[in-house]
Parts: sequence; structure tokens; C-alpha cells
Amino acid sequence: MSDTIELLEAIGRDASLRHISAEDLAGLLRQVQASEALTKTVVSGDRSWLSEEFGSILMHTTHISQIPAHEDDEDDEPDHDDDGDEDGDGKGHDDEPPCPPAEQP
Repeated sequence: MSDTIELLEAIGRDASLRHISAEDLAGLLRQVQASEALTKTVVSGDRSWLSEEFGSILMHTTHISQIPAHEDDEDDEPDHDDDGDEDGDGKGHDDEPPCPPAEQP
């Protein structure tokens, strides 16, 4: 009897085997003395036959986010004082030049 895993790998590598009919593939599997479970799986399309051969273990995983949490860094944002002085020099609105006086008519 041929190893089921090796036969599955061979079918996966050979495009001509992947695209032939189930009946033709089952015939080839019988010629190479494949396991009954593999042959029945190919004919029926039911994977439960392979579960009998390999056993069935239900795998569970816990969903945990691997993305770090977002934290706000206070250093990234400019200071906003009451006087609107973002650079903290005490001169008021971020060192804007004073407005020229309005012209009198």
C-alpha cells in the first residue's frame, strides 16, 4: 500500500492529476494500491474517509489581537496655553507679527 500523504503530494504537484475526473483518478489510485480511505475520498468527495485514516483532532485557537494599543504621546502635540502661545515664549500667538494699524480716512 502506498503512503497516502505521498500520494496527495504527488497529486498536488502534477496538474494533470489535479484536473482529471474523479473516476480516472480513483482508477490510478487503485493501480498504485492507495489506501481505501483515499480512494473513497476521491470517488465520493467526502473528506471524512481521510479522517478515519488520519484521525480527527479538533484544533482550537484563542483569538488575540497582535496589534499594539494606540497611546497618545503628549510630546507629539504643541503646548496650548491660555494666551495662544504654542511655543511657550510668552509672546502670544506663536510670534505672529503685529498687525499694521488701520489707515485713517
